[in-house]
Amino acid sequence: MCLAIPAEVTKILPDDMAVVSIDGVSKEISVALIEDLAVGDYVIIHVGYALTKIDPEEAMHTLELLRELSGARQESPQ
Repeated sequence: MCLAIPAEVTKILPDDMAVVSIDGVSKEISVALIEDLAVGDYVIIHVGYALTKIDPEEAMHTLELLRELSGARQESPQ
């Protein structure tokens, strides 16, 4: 199963790279596929690449759903 998740751009780096924050965790990714990217934008990332920009509200909604799924998994009996 493949999963692409939203992340906030926190720093633009040279050579089509950027640092993003995923729920407080920083990661360096490629942004070669995205034009006009700015700090504060949200992107969908998959295997270290930003695929597209995403609306901040949609990003927050998706992250909240992922948190809920994680919580439900931890609460379920094994």
